[in-house]
Amino acid sequence: MAAALTPDQQIQALRDELRQHEYLYYVLDAPKLTDAQYDALMNRLKKLEAEHPDLITADSPTQRVGGKPREGFVKTPHSRPMLSLDNAYNEEELRAWDLRVREALPSSETVRYVCELKLDGLSLALHYAAGASGAAHLVRGLTRGDGSIGEDVTSNVRTIRSVPLSISVAKLKAAGLPQTFEVRGEVVLPQSAFVKMNEEREAQGLAPAANPRNAAAGTIRTLEPNIVAQRRLDFYAYFLLRDGEMLLESQSDTLESLRASGFRVNQYAKTVNDIDAVVKFIADAEPLRDTLGYEIDGVVIKVDATAQQRRLGFTGKAPRWAIAYKFAARAGITQLEDVLFQVGRTGKVTPVAALAPVSIGGTTVTRATLHNADEIARLGVRIGDFVQVERGGDVIPKIVMVVDDAVHPRGTKEIVFPEKCPVCGSDLKKVVGEVDWRCVNNSCPARVREELLHWAARGVMNIEGLGDAMVAQLLGQSAELGGGVDEAVTDEGAPVEIRKPLIHTIGDLYRLKREKLLGLERVGEKTADALLAQIEQSKSAGLARVLLGLGIRFVGERTAQLLAEHFGSMDALMNASAEELEAVNEVGPKVAQAIVEFFAVEKNLQLVRDLESLGLRLTAEKRVKTSTLEGLTFVLTGTLPNLTREAAKEKIESAGGKVSGSVSKKTSYVVAGEEAGSKLDKANSLGVSVIDEAGLLALVDG
Repeated sequence: MAAALTPDQQIQALRDELRQHEYLYYVLDAPKLTDAQYDALMNRLKKLEAEHPDLITADSPTQRVGGKPREGFVKTPHSRPMLSLDNAYNEEELRAWDLRVREALPSSETVRYVCELKLDGLSLALHYAAGASGAAHLVRGLTRGDGSIGEDVTSNVRTIRSVPLSISVAKLKAAGLPQTFEVRGEVVLPQSAFVKMNEEREAQGLAPAANPRNAAAGTIRTLEPNIVAQRRLDFYAYFLLRDGEMLLESQSDTLESLRASGFRVNQYAKTVNDIDAVVKFIADAEPLRDTLGYEIDGVVIKVDATAQQRRLGFTGKAPRWAIAYKFAARAGITQLEDVLFQVGRTGKVTPVAALAPVSIGGTTVTRATLHNADEIARLGVRIGDFVQVERGGDVIPKIVMVVDDAVHPRGTKEIVFPEKCPVCGSDLKKVVGEVDWRCVNNSCPARVREELLHWAARGVMNIEGLGDAMVAQLLGQSAELGGGVDEAVTDEGAPVEIRKPLIHTIGDLYRLKREKLLGLERVGEKTADALLAQIEQSKSAGLARVLLGLGIRFVGERTAQLLAEHFGSMDALMNASAEELEAVNEVGPKVAQAIVEFFAVEKNLQLVRDLESLGLRLTAEKRVKTSTLEGLTFVLTGTLPNLTREAAKEKIESAGGKVSGSVSKKTSYVVAGEEAGSKLDKANSLGVSVIDEAGLLALVDG
């Protein structure tokens, strides 16, 4: 009689069985169990793990969703930049790219291409590292971010069922993979999940999401993993890297290896021998758009051989060995019924076309930007005209032309750009050299509202619950201020009483009292307490976030961070001259002048003093820099014994050095750790000096 299995063995057997069924269901679309049968297995595993908590591991199927919601996402550098692709919009541009590729390589070499569908989602980088059992475990998931630095969204990535939490030794061996590697791919929201999500939002009285790509991007950055899990995102893998370098000898090998290791790889990929076959693949792919169940907006073409990719190299922003062929934007014809004028945070007045509803690529479009007065004149558009509307990049609706034929007669009402602000009635001004008209009244209700929404945004002070409707009520405004709307309505169509404002400035947010909030429409105790807690928490956001929230022209997230690290306090920054500001890395004369002008306005100074008195943290840790590594360029490879990749990079940059993602003759040093990859081989072949962690620290210390 066979011996009974130990709890450890039972747990491991259940995990293996569940992983196999997850692979069949989420990767191969070939389930063998009903949902009820799968749930029964999962519940057995949960029960066993609850009885033996010491046996719970991070890669267990029960641990896809766990822990408390995060307070924010940590910024983390990529192993190599996640670059964008150059685009081709017609066959002529595609063939010109093919010619450039062939001319850059020896004529004796054969060039093969891999064609893949261009999924309309967002890019992710997944890092796997060796576990104690010899398997590879998911340790980090990063968004693309700005291409160089992404956000760590690992807790959310773990909820995506087509992302393996671990890869067994057997699968690693079958795929020819080491234990440590990086996978890059695209996260998409299936159209069925998108429809379901919008139905739920509309049932809750929320505005529907514009399109699956935006919904996927918003989902992956949600701070609550349980919400991410409910959305049922999918991940399609297409790159394999190790230490920032391509791991295998070809893109076609990469796709096969990804499949063998358990990743979902798009089935519509093909290796071809010439550009004629590429053109045929594109012609066959475009009709698939409405049948796939997920959004695509083109085809990506890559040179297959990794060695050829290396020789072709990169431009400043894109690889020379790949290109994206973009399908024509989805378009529709509809009538321009009116033009509304919206006032933004900086006072910019933007004309917005109100359109008769038209379906474009499965999305109903009722608004499109007209950009500015010059664009209206260029189009020659009038109210009542029939216009062709495209979703630029399949996302942003824009009017591309007026349709004038027997079926679509021209309109008769001229669009008159206002001379005064449509909200506060102040005169509009136009700066010489700019195309935009602006309301210069700093107290304009529309500007104040947009300032508050910007201040509360996730990437700024991150005050959840302070959205359009709440800000409108706090300001005693209509929920749709601007464009001639003078009253708000509930979802049922009944008017909402416009109350006396509770706040007038950003500082007033931090004076809000619970009893005042409870007097607002649809604000109960739980909502009021949650909002006040979020506002209180935002006080500790720090100098960089406050700078970003102030809305200084040309000061974005990175510039705000650099300024905070350089000056260390708001006082030091406010008192800095233009010359002192220009001494900050990446701050030029235009940015410096905008900062000086901002703090020369008494109202802005009063706001900063007010925020300081209310307890907001207006300081940051100054980055102490030395010049011991000035003029030197470093490349990091492998795992260092004590320093993370990010810590090593920070030490180099703080000492005046630069960190590059690839080795060249201009590289000063390659810093190599355990399991160093192809960068070490390249360094040796080029005669570049190779040092270890101790050598790096010695250089930093001079």
